[in-house]
Amino acid sequence: MKDRLTELGFVAGWRLVRMMPLPAARALFTAAADRAYRKNGPGTQRLRRNLQQVEPGISDTVVRDGLRSYARYWLEAFRLPSQTRQQFLDGFGISAEQYDWLRKDVADGKGVVLALPHVGNWDAAAAWVVSNGWSMVTVAERLKPEAVYRQFVAYREKLGMEVIPLTGGERPPLDALADRLGQGWLACLLGDRDLSRSGVEVSFFGGRTRMPAGPAILAIRTGAPLYAVDLSFTPTQTYAVLRRIVPPTDGPLDARVKATTQMLADAYAEGIADHPQDWHMLQKLWL
Repeated sequence: MKDRLTELGFVAGWRLVRMMPLPAARALFTAAADRAYRKNGPGTQRLRRNLQQVEPGISDTVVRDGLRSYARYWLEAFRLPSQTRQQFLDGFGISAEQYDWLRKDVADGKGVVLALPHVGNWDAAAAWVVSNGWSMVTVAERLKPEAVYRQFVAYREKLGMEVIPLTGGERPPLDALADRLGQGWLACLLGDRDLSRSGVEVSFFGGRTRMPAGPAILAIRTGAPLYAVDLSFTPTQTYAVLRRIVPPTDGPLDARVKATTQMLADAYAEGIADHPQDWHMLQKLWL
C-alpha cells in the first residue's frame, strides 16, 4: 500500500503541478519547504550537518534556503515535460566561451563526460543539452518502488535522453556509456555520492567520503573530455559553470582514477562553496 501511495503521489505531482499557475505553484512549494524547515525532520537535520561540513558555523538561513532550492528543483522537474524546446534553451544559462567548448568537443566526435554533484536542476541541464541537438545518455539508480523508477525513466526519456539502469541492465553501465561516447554522445553523471559502496575515497571539505569512479574511468578509457559541472539557480534560470578536468596519463590505472576523482571532488567543492544553498544533499555523505 505504501509503495502504491508513493507512486500515486508522483503521478499527481507530474500532472497537477503542470496545471497550476506558476506563481501559485511556487508559493505552494516554498511553503512546503518552510514547513519542512520548521519541523526539522531527519532530512533537514542531515542537510544542516552537511552544510556545516561545507562551512562550519554556517547560518541556519542557508539551511532554509537550501530546502527552498530543493523544492524549486522538484517544482521545475514536475513542470519540465510540458515545456517547449525554446523554453529549455531560455531557462538555462552558460557563458559563450564554455558553450563553444562543448560545441567543439561534440564536433570532434569523442563524446563528452559531464560529472556533477546534486546541485541546481540537473534535469534542466540535460533538457538544454538535448535541445541543442546533442545526444545524451545518463544512468539512473533503481528507486523503490519499481513503478516510481519507471516513471523517472519515462520522464527523462521524454526530455530526450537515454537512460541506462545502474543495476539490472543487459550490460554493465560503463560498457554501454563507453559505446555512446564512442558515437559522440554526452554522458551526464551525478558524481558526488557513491551508490555502490566501492567508490574512490577522496578528501571533500576536510572530511573523507567516497565518490563514484565512473566519470574518471570513462574519461581515461575513452579519451573523452571530462568536465565538472557546477549548477546554480538564478531568479529565472539554471546557470552552469564548467571546470575542465585533465586526467593524468602516467602511472597505474587505479592511481590515475583516484587522482582524477579527487580533482572532480575539488571542482565540486569550489562550486558548492560559492552557492551552498543549491547543493541538495539530504543524505549521509562523509565516512
